[in-house]
Amino acid sequence: MAVFNQVEFDNHEQVVFCSDEASGLKAIIAVHSTKLGPAVGGCRLWNYASDEDAVYDVLRLSKGMTFKNAVARLPFGGGKSVIIGDAKKIKSEALFRAFGKHLDRLGGSYYSAEDVNITTGDVMIMHKETNYVMGLEGKSGNPSPFTALGTFLGIKAAFQHKFGHENLAGIKVSVQGLGAVAYTLCKYLHEAGAELFVTDINEESVQRVVNDFNATAVGIDEIYDLDVDVYAPCALGATVNDDTIPRLKAKIIAGCANNQLAESRHGEIIREKGILYAPDYVINAGGIINVYYETKPEGYDKAASTKHVEGIYDTLTEIFKRSEQEQKSTHLIADELAQEIIENGL
Repeated sequence: MAVFNQVEFDNHEQVVFCSDEASGLKAIIAVHSTKLGPAVGGCRLWNYASDEDAVYDVLRLSKGMTFKNAVARLPFGGGKSVIIGDAKKIKSEALFRAFGKHLDRLGGSYYSAEDVNITTGDVMIMHKETNYVMGLEGKSGNPSPFTALGTFLGIKAAFQHKFGHENLAGIKVSVQGLGAVAYTLCKYLHEAGAELFVTDINEESVQRVVNDFNATAVGIDEIYDLDVDVYAPCALGATVNDDTIPRLKAKIIAGCANNQLAESRHGEIIREKGILYAPDYVINAGGIINVYYETKPEGYDKAASTKHVEGIYDTLTEIFKRSEQEQKSTHLIADELAQEIIENGL
């Protein structure tokens, strides 16, 4: 299995493979950069088709966290972790305690938190074995509402740049994936008057959004063909690719998923097609921003966290303007901004 010669390896500082026979733990921890501070990024539990897929995913996610934390002006580096397996079958206290022990051995170079299929309760179990976790109950808690808020504000910023207004009443939004963040995003969009078209592999999640927000359910593959204003990818990454781009009719791509572009070149393709893309690690930074505020010496401050999350609107506005001025895709502008911050400091 290749690691060092993967494009996504990109000079990672550390990649750790973890296992525990008793609990069945198989995990990978990736630390991309600690230049701005300790690496911080959530832990994802996913039933990967192969170990190679898990390595590819964790490397992409880890690098993305370096850029996300930099653009969000947080004193964190970038890291990520994945636990391999079926969340419905392998979750146990022993599993998360074993993972916590592996985190502890890294000595604080990486702090983990919740992500896909990992709850704040699971993080609290890890916390029994290590202090190197964030997003704890009783402190900042569940980061999902803040990720949803940032994504919603990002959609408004995109509308303001693209159409000269941020009134979402009557617009059509297709939402792919209906996890905790996407559910709250749908709530914001519904309250703003948007018409929702939704899909998810979990039928219960679809039905909940249909019932609560008068959304229209569509097929998993049908989501790409809809005549909508906004396509909001909120599931796993790489849904903007060679197969889907010709089918997309949306004028804006703005969602909370990580790594939405399958490859960097797809950012330029959609720009040339007239689609405005809100770079994923910028628009979905609300959760990690909120987690940061539990590290403050004076204690967690929800109001200060919310104000920081609201700054995502301004950051995206800056990126959209630079993209237009320099005739470069928005994701490249975001990367340049991140690299400037990493090189020059916060």
